[in-house]
Amino acid sequence: MTPASAPMLMTGLVVVAFFVEAATGFGSMVVALTVGAWWFEVDALLGVLVPLNLVLSGWLVVRGARTVDRRFLRSMLPLVCLGLLAGSALAEALSSTRWLQLGFGVFVMGVATWQLVDRSPATMSRSTRTSALLAAGVVHGLFATGGPLAVLVASRELPDKQSFRATLAMLWVVLNALVLPRLAHQSVLGWGSMQLSALLLIPLAVGIGLGELAHARLDEARFRRVVSGLLVVAGATLTYKTLRSA
Repeated sequence: MTPASAPMLMTGLVVVAFFVEAATGFGSMVVALTVGAWWFEVDALLGVLVPLNLVLSGWLVVRGARTVDRRFLRSMLPLVCLGLLAGSALAEALSSTRWLQLGFGVFVMGVATWQLVDRSPATMSRSTRTSALLAAGVVHGLFATGGPLAVLVASRELPDKQSFRATLAMLWVVLNALVLPRLAHQSVLGWGSMQLSALLLIPLAVGIGLGELAHARLDEARFRRVVSGLLVVAGATLTYKTLRSA
Protein backbone atom coordinates (compact mmCIF):
# COMPACT_ATOMS: atom_id res chain seq x y z
CA MET A 1 0.00 0.00 0.00
CA THR A 2 1.34 3.43 -0.94
CA PRO A 3 0.66 6.52 1.19
CA ALA A 4 -1.44 7.95 -1.65
CA SER A 5 -3.70 4.91 -1.73
CA ALA A 6 -4.38 4.85 2.03
CA PRO A 7 -7.19 7.49 2.04
CA MET A 8 -9.00 5.76 -0.82
CA LEU A 9 -8.72 2.36 0.86
CA MET A 10 -9.97 3.73 4.17
CA THR A 11 -12.88 5.51 2.49
CA GLY A 12 -13.97 2.37 0.67
CA LEU A 13 -13.58 0.32 3.82
CA VAL A 14 -15.83 2.67 5.80
CA VAL A 15 -18.54 2.76 3.11
CA VAL A 16 -18.68 -1.03 2.77
CA ALA A 17 -18.35 -1.90 6.46
CA PHE A 18 -20.92 0.57 7.72
CA PHE A 19 -23.27 -0.27 4.87
CA VAL A 20 -23.29 -3.84 6.21
CA GLU A 21 -24.21 -2.74 9.73
CA ALA A 22 -26.80 -0.18 8.66
CA ALA A 23 -28.48 -2.93 6.62
CA THR A 24 -28.34 -5.75 9.16
CA GLY A 25 -27.62 -4.25 12.60
CA PHE A 26 -24.20 -5.83 12.98
CA GLY A 27 -20.93 -6.48 11.22
CA SER A 28 -19.26 -3.13 10.58
CA MET A 29 -16.31 -3.66 12.91
CA VAL A 30 -15.90 -7.33 11.97
CA VAL A 31 -15.80 -6.49 8.26
CA ALA A 32 -13.61 -3.41 8.76
CA LEU A 33 -11.06 -5.12 10.98
CA THR A 34 -10.91 -8.37 9.03
CA VAL A 35 -10.48 -6.69 5.64
CA GLY A 36 -8.67 -3.57 6.86
CA ALA A 37 -5.98 -5.54 8.69
CA TRP A 38 -4.51 -6.39 5.30
CA TRP A 39 -3.37 -2.77 4.93
CA PHE A 40 -3.58 -1.13 8.37
CA GLU A 41 -2.59 -1.93 11.94
CA VAL A 42 -5.49 -3.23 14.03
CA ASP A 43 -4.90 -0.60 16.74
CA ALA A 44 -4.94 2.22 14.17
CA LEU A 45 -8.22 0.91 12.78
CA LEU A 46 -9.78 0.75 16.23
CA GLY A 47 -8.87 4.35 17.02
CA VAL A 48 -10.55 5.58 13.85
CA LEU A 49 -13.51 3.21 13.53
CA VAL A 50 -14.85 2.88 17.08
CA PRO A 51 -15.94 6.57 17.19
CA LEU A 52 -17.56 6.13 13.76
CA ASN A 53 -19.37 3.04 14.99
CA LEU A 54 -20.73 5.07 17.90
CA VAL A 55 -22.14 7.59 15.41
CA LEU A 56 -23.77 4.84 13.35
CA SER A 57 -25.14 3.01 16.38
CA GLY A 58 -26.51 6.24 17.82
CA TRP A 59 -28.28 6.94 14.53
CA LEU A 60 -29.83 3.47 14.45
CA VAL A 61 -30.97 3.78 18.07
CA VAL A 62 -32.68 7.10 17.32
CA ARG A 63 -34.24 5.65 14.17
CA GLY A 64 -35.58 2.59 15.97
CA ALA A 65 -36.04 3.86 19.53
CA ARG A 66 -39.57 2.48 19.78
CA THR A 67 -38.44 -1.02 18.83
CA VAL A 68 -35.50 -1.39 21.24
CA ASP A 69 -36.15 -4.49 23.38
CA ARG A 70 -35.17 -3.25 26.83
CA ARG A 71 -35.96 -6.58 28.49
CA PHE A 72 -33.44 -8.31 26.25
CA LEU A 73 -30.81 -5.65 26.96
CA ARG A 74 -31.30 -5.96 30.72
CA SER A 75 -30.80 -9.72 30.52
CA MET A 76 -27.64 -9.63 28.40
CA LEU A 77 -25.75 -6.46 29.38
CA PRO A 78 -24.42 -7.69 32.76
CA LEU A 79 -22.90 -10.80 31.15
CA VAL A 80 -21.44 -8.96 28.17
CA CYS A 81 -20.01 -6.20 30.38
CA LEU A 82 -18.40 -8.77 32.68
CA GLY A 83 -16.73 -10.37 29.66
CA LEU A 84 -15.73 -6.91 28.43
CA LEU A 85 -13.74 -6.28 31.60
CA ALA A 86 -11.82 -9.54 31.10
CA GLY A 87 -11.22 -8.79 27.42
CA SER A 88 -10.01 -5.26 28.15
CA ALA A 89 -7.56 -6.57 30.75
CA LEU A 90 -6.27 -9.11 28.24
CA ALA A 91 -5.87 -6.39 25.61
CA GLU A 92 -3.77 -4.37 28.08
CA ALA A 93 -1.54 -7.39 28.73
CA LEU A 94 -0.92 -8.35 25.09
CA SER A 95 1.92 -6.62 23.26
CA SER A 96 1.87 -8.24 19.81
CA THR A 97 -0.58 -6.97 17.20
CA ARG A 98 0.39 -9.97 15.05
CA TRP A 99 -1.13 -12.42 17.49
CA LEU A 100 -4.19 -10.22 17.87
CA GLN A 101 -4.63 -10.44 14.10
CA LEU A 102 -4.19 -14.21 14.13
CA GLY A 103 -6.69 -14.66 16.95
CA PHE A 104 -9.14 -12.37 15.24
CA GLY A 105 -8.87 -14.21 11.93
CA VAL A 106 -9.51 -17.59 13.56
CA PHE A 107 -12.37 -16.16 15.60
CA VAL A 108 -14.09 -14.66 12.55
CA MET A 109 -13.69 -17.89 10.55
CA GLY A 110 -15.17 -20.01 13.33
CA VAL A 111 -18.16 -17.85 14.13
CA ALA A 112 -19.00 -17.06 10.50
CA THR A 113 -18.89 -20.78 9.67
CA TRP A 114 -21.17 -21.46 12.64
CA GLN A 115 -23.62 -18.89 11.38
CA LEU A 116 -23.63 -20.50 7.93
CA VAL A 117 -24.22 -24.09 9.05
CA ASP A 118 -26.17 -23.67 12.29
CA ARG A 119 -29.63 -25.20 12.11
CA SER A 120 -30.33 -25.40 15.84
CA PRO A 121 -33.73 -24.60 17.41
CA ALA A 122 -34.75 -20.99 17.96
CA THR A 123 -33.83 -21.08 21.64
CA MET A 124 -30.50 -21.67 23.38
CA SER A 125 -29.91 -23.43 26.66
CA ARG A 126 -29.18 -21.09 29.55
CA SER A 127 -25.57 -22.28 29.84
CA THR A 128 -24.92 -21.83 26.10
CA ARG A 129 -26.51 -18.39 26.15
CA THR A 130 -24.45 -17.33 29.17
CA SER A 131 -21.21 -18.62 27.63
CA ALA A 132 -21.90 -16.90 24.31
CA LEU A 133 -22.61 -13.55 25.94
CA LEU A 134 -19.56 -13.71 28.21
CA ALA A 135 -17.40 -14.61 25.21
CA ALA A 136 -18.97 -11.77 23.21
CA GLY A 137 -17.85 -9.35 25.92
CA VAL A 138 -14.30 -10.76 26.00
CA VAL A 139 -13.97 -10.44 22.22
CA HIS A 140 -15.42 -6.93 22.30
CA GLY A 141 -12.85 -5.95 24.92
CA LEU A 142 -10.08 -7.24 22.63
CA PHE A 143 -11.29 -6.09 19.22
CA ALA A 144 -14.25 -3.76 19.85
CA THR A 145 -16.40 -6.29 18.01
CA GLY A 146 -18.14 -9.05 19.93
CA GLY A 147 -20.91 -8.83 17.35
CA PRO A 148 -20.97 -12.33 15.89
CA LEU A 149 -21.54 -14.04 19.25
CA ALA A 150 -24.07 -11.48 20.46
CA VAL A 151 -25.85 -11.82 17.11
CA LEU A 152 -26.14 -15.59 17.57
CA VAL A 153 -28.11 -14.97 20.76
CA ALA A 154 -30.10 -11.99 19.51
CA SER A 155 -31.18 -13.70 16.28
CA ARG A 156 -32.94 -16.37 18.34
CA GLU A 157 -34.66 -13.98 20.72
CA LEU A 158 -35.43 -10.97 18.50
CA PRO A 159 -37.24 -12.23 15.38
CA ASP A 160 -38.40 -8.78 14.23
CA LYS A 161 -35.69 -7.21 12.05
CA GLN A 162 -36.43 -3.65 13.21
CA SER A 163 -36.15 -4.63 16.88
CA PHE A 164 -33.09 -6.75 16.14
CA ARG A 165 -31.23 -3.85 14.51
CA ALA A 166 -32.20 -1.17 17.03
CA THR A 167 -31.54 -3.36 20.09
CA LEU A 168 -28.11 -4.42 18.87
CA ALA A 169 -27.30 -0.79 18.06
CA MET A 170 -28.08 0.14 21.68
CA LEU A 171 -25.77 -2.65 22.83
CA TRP A 172 -22.93 -1.35 20.63
CA VAL A 173 -23.43 2.18 21.99
CA VAL A 174 -22.96 0.93 25.56
CA LEU A 175 -20.02 -1.37 24.82
CA ASN A 176 -18.08 1.03 22.61
CA ALA A 177 -18.56 3.85 25.11
CA LEU A 178 -16.89 1.55 27.64
CA VAL A 179 -14.07 0.65 25.23
CA LEU A 180 -13.12 4.27 24.41
CA PRO A 181 -11.31 5.01 27.72
CA ARG A 182 -9.10 1.95 27.22
CA LEU A 183 -8.25 3.02 23.67
CA ALA A 184 -7.40 6.51 24.92
CA HIS A 185 -5.26 5.08 27.72
CA GLN A 186 -3.31 3.01 25.16
CA SER A 187 -2.90 6.11 22.93
CA VAL A 188 -4.82 4.30 20.20
CA LEU A 189 -7.50 7.00 20.38
CA GLY A 190 -6.18 10.55 20.17
CA TRP A 191 -6.43 13.87 18.37
CA GLY A 192 -5.00 12.47 15.15
CA SER A 193 -7.37 9.50 15.01
CA MET A 194 -10.34 11.72 15.86
CA GLN A 195 -9.45 14.07 13.01
CA LEU A 196 -9.40 11.12 10.61
CA SER A 197 -12.73 9.89 12.01
CA ALA A 198 -14.22 13.33 11.33
CA LEU A 199 -12.97 13.25 7.73
CA LEU A 200 -14.66 9.87 7.28
CA LEU A 201 -18.10 11.08 8.33
CA ILE A 202 -19.10 11.60 4.70
CA PRO A 203 -18.22 8.01 3.67
CA LEU A 204 -20.03 6.89 6.82
CA ALA A 205 -23.14 8.81 5.71
CA VAL A 206 -22.95 7.13 2.30
CA GLY A 207 -22.73 3.71 3.94
CA ILE A 208 -25.68 4.51 6.21
CA GLY A 209 -27.80 5.71 3.28
CA LEU A 210 -27.09 2.61 1.22
CA GLY A 211 -27.63 0.39 4.25
CA GLU A 212 -31.01 1.95 5.02
CA LEU A 213 -32.13 1.19 1.45
CA ALA A 214 -30.89 -2.38 1.73
CA HIS A 215 -32.54 -2.88 5.12
CA ALA A 216 -35.90 -1.92 3.68
CA ARG A 217 -35.66 -3.89 0.43
CA LEU A 218 -33.39 -6.92 0.72
CA ASP A 219 -34.07 -10.40 2.09
CA GLU A 220 -32.09 -9.94 5.28
CA ALA A 221 -31.62 -13.66 5.99
CA ARG A 222 -29.97 -14.15 2.60
CA PHE A 223 -27.88 -11.03 3.05
CA ARG A 224 -26.54 -12.30 6.38
CA ARG A 225 -25.55 -15.60 4.76
CA VAL A 226 -23.61 -13.72 2.09
CA VAL A 227 -21.85 -11.62 4.73
CA SER A 228 -21.01 -14.75 6.75
CA GLY A 229 -19.56 -16.42 3.66
CA LEU A 230 -17.41 -13.40 2.89
CA LEU A 231 -16.19 -13.31 6.49
CA VAL A 232 -15.14 -16.97 6.33
CA VAL A 233 -12.95 -16.16 3.31
CA ALA A 234 -11.64 -12.92 4.86
CA GLY A 235 -10.85 -14.60 8.19
CA ALA A 236 -9.06 -17.48 6.46
CA THR A 237 -6.93 -15.17 4.32
CA LEU A 238 -6.06 -12.97 7.30
CA THR A 239 -5.04 -16.05 9.32
CA TYR A 240 -2.87 -17.30 6.45
CA LYS A 241 -1.27 -13.87 6.00
CA THR A 242 -0.45 -13.59 9.71
CA LEU A 243 1.00 -17.10 9.96
CA ARG A 244 3.07 -16.60 6.83
CA SER A 245 4.63 -13.42 8.22
CA ALA A 246 5.33 -14.96 11.65
